[in-house]
Amino acid sequence: MFDEIQFEKIARLPKYVFAAVNDLKMGERHAGKDIIDLSMGNPDGDTPQHIVDKLIDSIKKSKTHRYSSSQGITKLRVAICDWYKRKYNVDLDPNTEAVVTMGSKEGFANLVQAITNRGDSAIVPDPCYPIHSQAFLLAGGNVHGIKLELNEDYTLNEDVFLANIEQVFRESTPAPKFVVVNFPNNPTTATVGLGFYKKLVDLAKKERFYIISDIAYAEIAFDGYKTPSILEIEGAKDVAVETYTLSKTYNMAGWRVGFVVGNPKLVSALKKIKSWLDYGMFTPIQVAATIALNGDQTCVREISDTYEKRRDALIESFGNAGWEIYKPRASMFVWAKIPEKFRDLGSLEFSKKLLLEANVAVSPGIGFGVYGDDSVRIALIENEKRIRQAAKNIKTFLKK
Repeated sequence: MFDEIQFEKIARLPKYVFAAVNDLKMGERHAGKDIIDLSMGNPDGDTPQHIVDKLIDSIKKSKTHRYSSSQGITKLRVAICDWYKRKYNVDLDPNTEAVVTMGSKEGFANLVQAITNRGDSAIVPDPCYPIHSQAFLLAGGNVHGIKLELNEDYTLNEDVFLANIEQVFRESTPAPKFVVVNFPNNPTTATVGLGFYKKLVDLAKKERFYIISDIAYAEIAFDGYKTPSILEIEGAKDVAVETYTLSKTYNMAGWRVGFVVGNPKLVSALKKIKSWLDYGMFTPIQVAATIALNGDQTCVREISDTYEKRRDALIESFGNAGWEIYKPRASMFVWAKIPEKFRDLGSLEFSKKLLLEANVAVSPGIGFGVYGDDSVRIALIENEKRIRQAAKNIKTFLKK
């Protein structure tokens, strides 16, 4: 009897591709293998000491142990708006245009739940961070995946991307209600300039859709590149919200602190659904997050510099091993085409082979979308010595 009961939302979710590699990785480790894990984007560095100290100070105060606010404490929302003003010269109202979330992933998923009606559709790049597409399926919506076309320097091919959006609007009834963008992109590391957002905002106003922009990797940028915000565009708040997380910027992944800012209507919808679902994160964490945003930002540059050194070590050592990879100018990943002689395997089988024969774990590109199957994502989460060891293992593997 109970076997006949179906859970429609769960049934719409695809099989979690990364689970196959994770299970294999754990099995090899249990067998005593030294696996160099470059798969999950999980920062390995310590949270800066001044942030930790503030958490400890706040946690000693008994009043901070009570229920918090689902939209985030006032001081943190003000700090978020001040951060945008300093970094992007964008004015935000902390009461109507900012909401604190338990990481950007939770914020994105709950936002989509709040604003998606059954049958609504969203345009999402392919490949993409999985929640960017799956959140709409969980909410009863549909997804139009459009191929993320990149130029040779791994910048977005803006003309093709915008033309593909316009084509979807010409061919779809009803028209999509949302477009998701994520730059620097996870997994491809693709970047854009501010001019792209101007074109996208103009198109949104013409075709009447909302934009959800994710800039989780904004502060991890190299070689002089500076990540723009869509909210820098005049009138962007009419059609767009932006999501961010402190996870990578401040090595606070496990703390789960993020936020959504921008269009008041969308922010209000997220606030309302969160008021029914949670009481906000632990207050001392929010207090410490306030210090992270308001305090000395030297740590941000140091964290980014660490990733840059690892990027350089990986590109050099993997290249010497026989695996040529493009050097990204942002994010904590590299997006690597599978070596030619293994490309027919597809990214999942290649990732398994790399794990079993070279003791190196990476994320198969197919897990991010059908157009990612010729590549793997490599996270810069091991030190330079371990990265060079991974390159030695891979060199032996490629020779075999």
